[in-house]
Amino acid sequence: MIQYEDILIEPVLSEKANHLREEGKYVFKVAQSATKPQIKEAVSKLFNVHPISCTTMVVGGKPKRQRYRKGYTSTWKKAIVRLAKDEKIAIFEGV
Repeated sequence: MIQYEDILIEPVLSEKANHLREEGKYVFKVAQSATKPQIKEAVSKLFNVHPISCTTMVVGGKPKRQRYRKGYTSTWKKAIVRLAKDEKIAIFEGV
C-alpha cells in the first residue's frame, strides 16, 4: 500500500504556482503512478483540507547538455489541486 507521503513528493514553488495559489489551487510534484483519487485523499489527510478537484499532467524532460554529451532532465508528474472556498494550506502561506 502506498503511503500518503510517497504520493506527494514536494510542492512546486514557481511564479505560475503562486498565481494559481491566489485562486485556491495548489501545485505538487507527485509520484508517476499516483491517480487523481489517491492525490486528493493524500492532500486531504496530510493537510486537513477538502479538495474539490485534481488535475494531473506529465511534464516532459528538457534537453540539456554537459560538456559534449547530450541528455534530458527527468520526466515528472504534476498535480494541481483545487480546494474548497476559504481553505488554505498553511505551509504554502508561510505560517
